[in-house]
Amino acid sequence: MNNTIVAIATAHGVGSIAIVRLSGSEALSIAQRIAHKINITPRYAHLASLYGVDDILIDQAIVIYFQAPKSFTGEDVVEFQCHGGIVVAEEVIQAAINYGARLAAPGEYSKRAFLNGKIDLTQAEAIAKLIEAKSIDAAKILARQLKGSLSVFVEESRDMLLLALAHTEVMIDYAEEDLPKDIMDSLSNKLEDLERKLIELLESSNRRKGLIEGFRVAIIGKPNVGKSSLLNALLSYDRAIVSDIAGTTRDTIEEQVRIGSHVIRLIDTAGIREASDEIEKIGVERSIASLNEADIVIALFDGSKKWDKEDERIALMIKELDDSKHLLAVINKADLHRELYDPFLDSLDVISMSVRSDFSILLNKLQKLLDNISSGDELMLVSSRQIQAVKNSLEAIKEAKLPLQKGELEFFAYHLTEAIKAISSISKPYENEDVLDKMFGEFCLGK
Repeated sequence: MNNTIVAIATAHGVGSIAIVRLSGSEALSIAQRIAHKINITPRYAHLASLYGVDDILIDQAIVIYFQAPKSFTGEDVVEFQCHGGIVVAEEVIQAAINYGARLAAPGEYSKRAFLNGKIDLTQAEAIAKLIEAKSIDAAKILARQLKGSLSVFVEESRDMLLLALAHTEVMIDYAEEDLPKDIMDSLSNKLEDLERKLIELLESSNRRKGLIEGFRVAIIGKPNVGKSSLLNALLSYDRAIVSDIAGTTRDTIEEQVRIGSHVIRLIDTAGIREASDEIEKIGVERSIASLNEADIVIALFDGSKKWDKEDERIALMIKELDDSKHLLAVINKADLHRELYDPFLDSLDVISMSVRSDFSILLNKLQKLLDNISSGDELMLVSSRQIQAVKNSLEAIKEAKLPLQKGELEFFAYHLTEAIKAISSISKPYENEDVLDKMFGEFCLGK
C-alpha cells in the first residue's frame, strides 16, 4: 500500500486513446516529472508533452490529477490519456517505473479502493463482473449493485441480526431486570422474515445466474434428429458436421451466440443412445453432464420417425429435469410426413418446425423465455462467494431456532453471531464492537 503503482486502465490493443493510471503517494510527483509540469491542478485536464527519463518526447496527452481522498482508490491518482496502441502506453508506464512506480498487480486498484473504504466487497465484485457482463440486463443489475443496492440489503440484514444479538446479550446479562415480555416472539418473527428474504434471494440468484455467466442452452435428442443442424442454424455458419449417419457428433460442442439482448452458451450434445464403442460412450456421458448443467434444455425429436426406445429415454430424462431448468420441446422435420406420436408429447407445449426451412418459431420462443427469466428488479448474488455466504447465514439462522424455543440463549447467541459473520462477509468483515454499539444504543444500562 506504500508503493505507487502504474498500469494501463483501458483494454490492450489498437485504439484511439489509452489511459495509463498512477495511484499512490508519489503519483503526483512522478506525473510532474513525466509531464515537465510543476503545477497540476486537481480535476483539471492539462494538455502536456510526456517525456521519458532521457527527456525524449513520448507523446502529447491529457493529464488529470485526482487528489486524495477524492479518487477511485482514495489515494492520489493521475491519469494520462495518451494515444492508443501498445507502444505509447508502454513507454509512459516505463517512464513511471523509472521514476519509482511499480507495475500494479491484477485487481490492485480495486483492492486499494476497498482497503481505503471507497468501495465494499459487493461493489468490488460488481466492477469485475460488469466488465464480463453477457447482457444488457446483467449490466443493469451490476450497475445497481455498484451503486450499493446489495450493500443496503446486507446492512439491513446485518443490523437486524445485530439487534437480535444485542437483545439476547441483555437478556443473558440482565436476566433479573424488567425487560419486555414479548421480546422472544419479536426475535422469532424477525428471524423468520429474514430467513424468507434470504431464501428468495438465493432462488432468484440461481434462476438468473445466466445473466452474468451467459445462459447455458443444451440441445439434446437421440442421434440424427437434427441437433447439429439446429446449432449451425442458430450460429449462422456450419460449426458442426452434419450427415445422415447416426452418431456423427461424438462430443459436446459449445459456442456463444446472441439471442436478442442475451448472450447464450449453446451446447450441441452427442446423440443419446446405447453407445456402440468407448468413444461414443464418453460422448453420451458428456451429453448427460451438459444436460445437468444447462439452464435451458432444447429437447429435439424427429417427427418423421415413429416413437422408439431412444425417444423414451429422452422423455425420461426430461421428466427428471430439475424444476429450475426451462424446457423447450421441439418436433423437427415438420416438412415431412408426421409419424411421431406419444401421450407424453401431447402433455407438453411442443414446437413443431423444420430446422432446414424455418426455425424462427423456436428462436422467438427462446428469446421470450430469456426475456422472462431476465425481467424484474430483484437483488441478485453475482458470485459463488456471495451465494455461499448467504447459505452459511441461512444455516446459522436455522440452527438458532431450536435454542431460542428452548430458552438456551447462550447457544442462540452463538448461532446468531455465526449468521452475522456470514452475511457481513458479503460486504465487509464483522467486528465484535458492532454488537456493543447496538447494545448500548438500544438500552439504558447505567445502573
